[in-house]
Amino acid sequence: MSELPEPMSIRASDADRERVAQVLHKAMAEGRLTVAELDERLTGLYQAKTFGELVPFTRDVPGAQLVAVPAAAEVAPRVGGRATSSTSVAIMSQSTRTGNWVVPERYTAVAFWGEVKLDLREASFEAGECTIQATAIMAAVEVIVPPELAVHIEGIGIMGEFQKEADGAGAAGSPVLRITGLALMGAVEVRRKPRTPKRITGG
Repeated sequence: MSELPEPMSIRASDADRERVAQVLHKAMAEGRLTVAELDERLTGLYQAKTFGELVPFTRDVPGAQLVAVPAAAEVAPRVGGRATSSTSVAIMSQSTRTGNWVVPERYTAVAFWGEVKLDLREASFEAGECTIQATAIMAAVEVIVPPELAVHIEGIGIMGEFQKEADGAGAAGSPVLRITGLALMGAVEVRRKPRTPKRITGG
């Protein structure tokens, strides 16, 4: 048995370096980096050879999780299949969806004094653009997405938190996931997390 190569050791392409450069340019436009800091980082960036060497350039910048694991080293989530469920509800309880499942074009997740957890790292998508309507009332909704998925977060928090750090573009060919809804005295948390490395058999 042998493991797939460590993602951080995979060689970066020009497109990968440009992807990081776009994050840095955005950070400068938002006032997070000075022009001098941007120039210094870009100089080092275009000399980077592996994904591991790309990480330090965005480690202190929002959106860094988008480049922490190489999108090019992963296969973009698959579009296709037929969803068998479109709702998760947790009322003073817990509801979890994980593993290999199909995300429908519209999915509703509601938690009231409970927790809904949706793990999309091994999921496929029924359509090229899918929407999760997440509502957390004195409760929590957690959505875990793979690094290469395009995610747009538009929800709001009222006396609660609707996290938007995972918002950002994905790998080429990735479906688009929109996450909307409300966190009322609760939390909707969206996190990017790499897939568990798979093993392959050696000859």
